[in-house]
Amino acid sequence: MQRILITGATGQIGSELTLALRDIHGGEQVVASGRKHPPSPAISESGPFVYLDVTNGKALAEVVSRHNIDTIFHLASLLSATAEAHPQLAWHVNMGGLTNVLEVARQQSCAVFFPSSIAAFGPTTPKEHTPQDTLQQPTTIYGITKLSGELLCNYYFRRFGVDCRGVRYPGLISYVTKPGGGTTDYAVEIFHAALAGKPFHCFLKPGTRLDMMYMPDAIQAAISLMKADNRTLTHRNGYNISAMNFTPEELAAVIRRHIPDFTIEYNIDPLRQTIADSWPHSMDDSAARKEWGWQPNFTLDEMVTDMLTHLPKTMNKRGNK
Repeated sequence: MQRILITGATGQIGSELTLALRDIHGGEQVVASGRKHPPSPAISESGPFVYLDVTNGKALAEVVSRHNIDTIFHLASLLSATAEAHPQLAWHVNMGGLTNVLEVARQQSCAVFFPSSIAAFGPTTPKEHTPQDTLQQPTTIYGITKLSGELLCNYYFRRFGVDCRGVRYPGLISYVTKPGGGTTDYAVEIFHAALAGKPFHCFLKPGTRLDMMYMPDAIQAAISLMKADNRTLTHRNGYNISAMNFTPEELAAVIRRHIPDFTIEYNIDPLRQTIADSWPHSMDDSAARKEWGWQPNFTLDEMVTDMLTHLPKTMNKRGNK
């Protein structure tokens, strides 16, 4: 990786991946792009930013050519709950954008990172320790675009030699960006309520068990996979990765160790509950550990401590005191 383009750089993953890659490669070597203009000062002041709609293939090709890009981290997409509310738009953005990225990568010899998701599975997939290779029949438009994306990336690798790589992310937790329409957003929103001294109204029911990951580990995974020796990669796209596993009440219990008066209540969102129920309870990530050394750094307890340490500063910057 010498010259990097990040699409969706103002989103949940992109806003932190951009800064991490700039710390490694230098600010001018990492071009951030997105539809939010202006971006945060942290992104705009640390390196180049371009306005880019990934559904515009011509504009994407021009950016890649002008900046001599050799690696694209393609993060622009609609997330699960938002996608389900706007399925046609989700297909247009998620699949249309990826198709454009892969075509540009083919034409201009770029490597591509594409993040898939636990949503790429479905209700017929084994729920516990979901295997790397298993039945995938997603029932949400988000999951369908993620599975289709995995297959399309594999096709471009086999057919055209495009170096495509990707992981299946679980739910992601971050103190930097606000939740953006995902089914696991409760695991971020709960910290905002706890720090504000308010009861948390969870939109998923008690006992909803899902794999989760703290954002520093998610960033590490993307960078590590793209740096891995190509000869060690068997699966390439859609690697299961996980770090921690919990239910809403288990997360609340750990937060209560720090904030004893914190309480959780339940106000179930039928749409997001249905989506969560279609996902695995836990994933087997042994293939990622074996093929490129995947290893998370944060446990549940460590994540909660870190969130409660750093989130107040972020909330104050946003004026949410």
